[in-house]
Amino acid sequence: MQTDDFEKAFSDFLDRQECDQLAQLLFSFARISFLAGWRAAGGEVPQPKPPLVLYRQQEPSPH
Repeated sequence: MQTDDFEKAFSDFLDRQECDQLAQLLFSFARISFLAGWRAAGGEVPQPKPPLVLYRQQEPSPH
């Protein structure tokens, strides 16, 4: 079990913008690596699809 000082310092580290940037870079690296392996294994990359748009159905007006 870690000390309260350690937990506070770790929490402060996780709250920093640099930590968010590092996490994003690691995710991008994992995604790019997976894609390279996928292609090397002969997999086709799916084409991007348009974003999902939700429409709210309007209530029928009472007559």
